[in-house]
Amino acid sequence: MWLQRLGLWDQRCFVALFSKSERKRIHQFSFWCSKTGDGPLYLLLVALLFALELTHASAFTELLLLSFAIELPLYLLLKNSIRRQRPYQLMAGMMQAHIEASDKFSLPSGHTAAAFVVASTLLCFYPEWAWLAFSWAALIGLSRILLGVHFPLDILAGSSLGVSSCLVAQQILH
Repeated sequence: MWLQRLGLWDQRCFVALFSKSERKRIHQFSFWCSKTGDGPLYLLLVALLFALELTHASAFTELLLLSFAIELPLYLLLKNSIRRQRPYQLMAGMMQAHIEASDKFSLPSGHTAAAFVVASTLLCFYPEWAWLAFSWAALIGLSRILLGVHFPLDILAGSSLGVSSCLVAQQILH
């Protein structure tokens, strides 16, 4: 019963948020925001930390890599075990996604998980940038909803997976 209600809440929230994406500026912002979570920006961040010779660049990179080594297999296991349909699949005929998803299933959001891995790792070494990093990670999650490829619970699951992966990696390294 509660699962059914949670699913209905998730769909209603999705519809309310996705309806905002019909505005051209919101659609464009969502597209470009989502692109920043594709991965190459993470390499650029690490290169920038080393180029600026910041104190914790090596430790940051070590934690980031271990966090991703934990997050990625869990992400794949969850996604392929749960096999949740994407919004445009579940609501076929009622809505159309603005982008093509990179894989078939919806839960958890990989873009969001990765962004929260990066944000959590930044928090550990550069806490003064945490507010910006977590805002960016949250915007990536929101963009995935606005683009029509994830439900809000997919984003919550992705963010939890990203933060948890970093916490576990931290425990392993210390």
